[in-house]
Amino acid sequence: MQSQTKIFSRLVRDYMRPAAVKLPADSRLADVLAGMIESKASSALITARDGNGKSGRLVGIITEKDVTRRIALRCDGGETAEQLMTSPVRTILAADYLYKAIADMRRFGWRHMPVVDEAGYPLGVIDLHDALSVAGEEVVHRIDLLSHEGSLEGLRAIKAAQVELAESLLSDSVPAPEIQALITHVNNDIHRRVVEANLAAMKEQGLGEPPVEFCLIIMGSGGRGENYLYPDQDNGFILDDYPDADHTRIDGFFIDLAERMNRDLDQIGFPYCRGHVMARNPLWRKTRSQWRAQIGLWGRKRSVIAIQLSDIFFDFRGTYGVVEWAGNLRRDVTKMAKASPALLRELHYEVSRKQVAVGWFGRLITEKDDPEHKGAVNLKHSGTLPLVSNLRLLALKHGIEATGTKARIDALRDLGVLGRDEWDYLRGAFDHITGLLLRQQLADFRNPDRQVSNFVYPEEISERERDLLIDSLKAIGALAGRVAHEFTGDIF
Repeated sequence: MQSQTKIFSRLVRDYMRPAAVKLPADSRLADVLAGMIESKASSALITARDGNGKSGRLVGIITEKDVTRRIALRCDGGETAEQLMTSPVRTILAADYLYKAIADMRRFGWRHMPVVDEAGYPLGVIDLHDALSVAGEEVVHRIDLLSHEGSLEGLRAIKAAQVELAESLLSDSVPAPEIQALITHVNNDIHRRVVEANLAAMKEQGLGEPPVEFCLIIMGSGGRGENYLYPDQDNGFILDDYPDADHTRIDGFFIDLAERMNRDLDQIGFPYCRGHVMARNPLWRKTRSQWRAQIGLWGRKRSVIAIQLSDIFFDFRGTYGVVEWAGNLRRDVTKMAKASPALLRELHYEVSRKQVAVGWFGRLITEKDDPEHKGAVNLKHSGTLPLVSNLRLLALKHGIEATGTKARIDALRDLGVLGRDEWDYLRGAFDHITGLLLRQQLADFRNPDRQVSNFVYPEEISERERDLLIDSLKAIGALAGRVAHEFTGDIF
């Protein structure tokens, strides 16, 4: 019998059905209805035609309700699908979690929901009955907690529900990286809902719709899909290009949106970034052309500030809006970095400052100067960060676009950069350290005398876990030495 919590690691693509009826928007309504009747389908997906005259992106949907409530009363069948479809239509990505599909369909009272790829092309349909067949009553209750209404209070409740869910998943032996991916997914959903709520409020206040299309990007651990319980904000905007003469009006709209978004996220439980890596900072709010120019500048001008800024930016993903722009920018960044060995050497200098918490004879290096955490190991600064940073360097050097740590490890193995043993050790190291960190954060959360942190106390873990931790840190140290040799020629 499958664990009830493991549904939270299931993806929509594994439960969707093929779309029985999929027709372009200029199709006759009579043909749409005939297709639905013949296929015994309860809906038809309506698409735009692409440049070759074939079905393209999803633009609408016609359901049984449309037929019974609207079409039957006033149509003769000669109308086009475009005239009577419901548009825009809320969709879900094939790579989204199944729980989100269940949450959305329950929230809006839908029986099914179109499934699309990241470019908006329809792939199939997810049926509420199919989705609920793998979710028990207790799981549906948890899903409802994670899909609270979109007020600040509701979104704070979602943030709080993450802790209980993470605890349940960890006790159910779900690997920590999978839990991180789920936490990131929930956090990204909160970001999207905050943006949507503020856009609606701005429209209601007479400020209108966004003057140009845009994409919200999340950087850092959110960009890698590796959030722990309480990440701070690392976000920015990619704006569509616009004439310079319109800058004050257009940028003014997005300054307002960014201020509202960053304020609300802080109140929900995502603290302001101490380094001001947020969309309200113009450094992280640029047009598509400005971002491309910035990337080129980072490749040519290698000041300390430029190096630090580019390092912050290298892990990002699109979360809301025209998300494919983030993918395009990712390709530009990867291409620039691969062609800029001098930049990568400077980045390595920053990376080399992140030391691994294991010393001579395999002894753990614990905190001595911080009285609050004396005797503990900072497993983020001295464990995951050296691993993440060194793998990022290797990935950029070899033109790998993936941002996730394990995805980078796998890609480097596939290219022959990492041997099988090194690949196995590094994946195991990431799993073990993230597991210890996540468990410690959950324990900190339950302890009123502690703040949630990245410090793990060696005496509070088992002897076997300490041995595995030391082996994991040694593997990361070996990777750091190998990377140092590749970028500096020094032997470690």
